[in-house]
Amino acid sequence: MAPRKKAAKSNALPEDWKYESAVEQVEAIVDRLETGELELGEVFEQFQQAVQSLGQCEQFLQEKQAQVELLIETLED
Repeated sequence: MAPRKKAAKSNALPEDWKYESAVEQVEAIVDRLETGELELGEVFEQFQQAVQSLGQCEQFLQEKQAQVELLIETLED
């Protein structure tokens, strides 16, 4: 099987996006998945949503880390 290529990510997070809300959403999805009561199709939909939210969280954290590193550099100069 050939390696999967990552889909192109949208560069900007939605204007009303909040990290804490995304984490809460992922936690709620995990809770629903752990119940074992979802139909298989819904499991895949929920999993896909969680992966998307986690990707947004990762993007947000990487952007903030870059900002912190830049601030630290300006303090060291």
